[in-house]
Amino acid sequence: MPIPSSTTSSLLESLTLVSKCTIFPHQKSTLPDLKLSVSDLPMLSCHYIQKGGLFTRPPVPIESVVSLLQLGLSQTLTHFPALAGRLKTDCSGYVYITCNDAGVDFIHAVATHIHVRDILSPADVPECVKGFFSFDRTVSYDGHFRPILAVQLTELADGVFIGCAVNHAVTDGTSFWNFFNTFAEVCRDGVRRTTRTPDFRRDSVLISSAVLRVPESGPKVTFSEDPSLRERIFSFTRESILKLKAKTNNRKLNGICNGAIDVVELMGKQSNDPWKIADGKKTPFNRLRNVILTESANPATEISSFQSICALLWRAVTRARKLPSAKTTTFRMAVNCRHRLDPKLGPYYFGSAIQSIPTYATAGDVLSRDLRWCADQLNKNVMAHDNATVRRFVEEWERDPRCFPLGNFDGGMITMGSSPRFPMYDNDFGWGRPVAVRSGRANKFDGKISAFPGREGGGNVDLEVVLAAETMAGLELDSEFMQYVSGY
Repeated sequence: MPIPSSTTSSLLESLTLVSKCTIFPHQKSTLPDLKLSVSDLPMLSCHYIQKGGLFTRPPVPIESVVSLLQLGLSQTLTHFPALAGRLKTDCSGYVYITCNDAGVDFIHAVATHIHVRDILSPADVPECVKGFFSFDRTVSYDGHFRPILAVQLTELADGVFIGCAVNHAVTDGTSFWNFFNTFAEVCRDGVRRTTRTPDFRRDSVLISSAVLRVPESGPKVTFSEDPSLRERIFSFTRESILKLKAKTNNRKLNGICNGAIDVVELMGKQSNDPWKIADGKKTPFNRLRNVILTESANPATEISSFQSICALLWRAVTRARKLPSAKTTTFRMAVNCRHRLDPKLGPYYFGSAIQSIPTYATAGDVLSRDLRWCADQLNKNVMAHDNATVRRFVEEWERDPRCFPLGNFDGGMITMGSSPRFPMYDNDFGWGRPVAVRSGRANKFDGKISAFPGREGGGNVDLEVVLAAETMAGLELDSEFMQYVSGY
């Protein structure tokens, strides 16, 4: 029987539903209702998060895999009871997760005409991947009457795909991957005590008395779902990223390496071409030593590898869009607030604890200035997002509670989500790590970028890029961008 979906007829025909059931926690929850925070509530208008892993075929019958995943999911939900609950709104308008053990969906589907190579080989992410996830285009507000989590196992010709769809008002990427990692750990090792216990406390500044008012029919996504978009994975090796980072930090120009003066280089300069001071006299060695100490104590701001990639992408997409010089562009980045608050939230705080930082610049400035300038604009905003800024964002939202405006509203916006720091490949269910990580249709629009770690680890990064077809074609021809892309 075909899986009900609003996707194209070819995708409808490509997947066959084998079974669908409800999985309940192994033990009953003792958690009270969890109030949604000022970081959770804006996500009620966003789609469920859809992320998952592509694996080689397990060396056991698929029926054994289904049983393993169902049992492991039940045991994992004991540690994550909020995921087995539902949303509820009280008479005052406050929204909660009620941890009522209502259960989650588990789907087993078959698409044995699809091979692993069919997913990995094409330049663009194939349409069939969108069928590997449940809750297609489901808005998080629907968690009032739908499960908060659905796990789908899709059996392929020579592999399997394990896809999770989770309510975005209940989790962010940090919480999502903590759940996914724990799920894999429980399935693989049968552990009953997790190494990453989620923190469900609701006693931070993010818990507010402000009320978000929504229409009776519930909020809607704020972006247009354009079927003509292209989606592609661009991979960057550690070596190319280091090269890009060195260029961004102008290391060859100023002799700085990792934020410090290269003493050997300066000593070599002194012996072959002695430094001069203003009156033309030779600089003695102690003068050189003072210069080194002064420069090292006041190094130029170090631009990170990730900010270097973001700056590179900002320039390339702006160029491909052929925007007027005076057009304002926006590069929006999601930041984790857990460690920015004082007192800090725990690293395994469960919920959404992210804020979105916009950086603005005209297309003319983005393209006429250098890579370092673009990276500096991003770096300044990220560095400035401290405890006081997080609290200011909270206060601003409390004055005007609203859902998060996700999308490209003026043609000049880029939104960076996810993170290459997320442990996406630390998911071994018992037969090996994923060969790839992919996402579904959720929350995708022209200019939506997601950063993944490369499978090989060691600092490799994959960018999942969603753009209008014409813009993507321009990006693929952009020599400044593509010179750093693996395989170019």
